[in-house]
Amino acid sequence: MDNPSGTSSRLLSLDAMRGFTIAAMIMVNFPGHEDFVFPTLRHTKWNGLTFTDLIAPTFLFIVGVSITLAYSKKLDAPKVPLYRKILVRSLKIFAVGMFLNMLPDFNFSDLRYTGTLHRIAIVFLVCAVIFLNSNWKQQLGIAAAILVLYWLALTTIPTPGTGMVMLEPGVNLAAWVDQQYLPGKMWQGNWDPEGILSTFPSIATTITGMLAGRLMLLPLSPNEKSNFLLTAGFATASLGYFWNLIFPTNENLWTSSFVLVTSGFAAMLLGALYFLIDIRGLTRGIAPGVIFGANAIAAYVLADILALLFYIMPIGGESVNQHAVAALSQTGMDPRLASMLFALFFVCINFIPAYLLYKKRIFIKL
Repeated sequence: MDNPSGTSSRLLSLDAMRGFTIAAMIMVNFPGHEDFVFPTLRHTKWNGLTFTDLIAPTFLFIVGVSITLAYSKKLDAPKVPLYRKILVRSLKIFAVGMFLNMLPDFNFSDLRYTGTLHRIAIVFLVCAVIFLNSNWKQQLGIAAAILVLYWLALTTIPTPGTGMVMLEPGVNLAAWVDQQYLPGKMWQGNWDPEGILSTFPSIATTITGMLAGRLMLLPLSPNEKSNFLLTAGFATASLGYFWNLIFPTNENLWTSSFVLVTSGFAAMLLGALYFLIDIRGLTRGIAPGVIFGANAIAAYVLADILALLFYIMPIGGESVNQHAVAALSQTGMDPRLASMLFALFFVCINFIPAYLLYKKRIFIKL
């Protein structure tokens, strides 16, 4: 999950933010033991927001920033070659997502057609095309229209067959659409958190990143850019907080309030990192993020492959992670802490090949 747009415009803060987001994604995807996880390191079961819920929208926000930085100088270039490159890149990312979904058994009869990389591929394709054919005001209008229409659809249209408007798991309008039109296996049996309808507000999430990217290209002083990001992020998150009162913040549905709260957080995070790293030059400790970010898709894919060795393959009757968490727990350590420490250890394992690639200046781009 590297920068899908392949931007050459470097913001060290953005590179670090991308890499640490990937590291966080690996950490929460692979706890030491599924039964022992701190609540904030799990996705919210339904309404609400945890640290884990912030990771995916933050990455989509970064994708949006990268789209702007990559294509701003290509707006007057011939569109057809750009469309071809965008489509090919999206198909590659989607194909990698399908490969990961088939691990470890490659059972085609039980195949899931959705997931993190699938959503990134679709959103990148749509948002890159939007960027090449619109100005920032039109992009803002598109995002606003998506969020308002999605809110109205989920809160005014009764779920077919029930006669009632419902937002509960598996019985809401988004779940019904997935049940009717989404092929393959769904993550939760009769609904999927990366389903069809919820992809639309995720496009809005990426558009907020595109708007932040435009801000970074304005002829403003670096301090002004940082201040604007922080201010806009706070305002956006605040609007999402109050929208949450009537349309709950929910990652599974990717609700409109969820978009605004998480995009606001991502904008404030980028503004703070930009101030600290690019303006003040405080780069100590950011190397792991930059290294992970340089080959983010490779790191993400490798984590799923290495998980076969560390989480699935039995050694002495149990997998490596089970042995490790059991051993740490026997010392009196909280099993949740033991689980988190193993997850961090697994992140470090994945850092090794990422570091070797970075050291040899090998950057795997899809």
